[in-house]
Order: sequence, then C-alpha cells, then structure tokens
Amino acid sequence: MSEEDLERYEAEIELGLVQEYRAVLPVFSYVIETERRFYLANEVSLHVRSDTTPACIELELRDAWVWDMYRPARFVPSVRVVTFRDVNIERLPEQEL
Repeated sequence: MSEEDLERYEAEIELGLVQEYRAVLPVFSYVIETERRFYLANEVSLHVRSDTTPACIELELRDAWVWDMYRPARFVPSVRVVTFRDVNIERLPEQEL
C-alpha cells in the first residue's frame, strides 16, 4: 500500500466519522474534550483530586460515543478518563422534537 493510498484510506475513514458524529450528536447532552480524545455523553461526573501535583482530573461518562477512527465500537455504556491536563465539558442545547 502506497503512502497516497494510506492517506486516501484515512481521509475516507475520517469523513465517515464526521458524518457519524453529525448523525449521533442530537441524542447526547454533553461534549467532552480531553488532550487525547473527544467524547459525546449523556451523563458526566467530574472529580478533581488535588492531593497530587499537578491535580488529577477523573471523569466518568455514561452512555457515551468516542471519537476514534480506529475503534470498532464507538458507542460505549461507560468511560473513565484520568488526566492531568485540561478538560472541556460543554452542555449541548436541548433539541426540540
């Protein structure tokens, strides 16, 4: 497989991921961004452990979707994220039916 073929393959996978993201976004309440991943979830619990230096951030996500083009199953019932870096959590506006 040439480098060009690999780039084309990855571009196709990423396009499919963007389309999937747009399709599933309305069923989620939160967008969560970490230094490594991007998530959608319906429940988010945030715990900051200040007994470490730097502070450790623990996230627990329920009913989640994970942005990862190489993951075979992006819908997961729960995710636990531990990080020492920034975390952004945004509540999405409620959709009208």
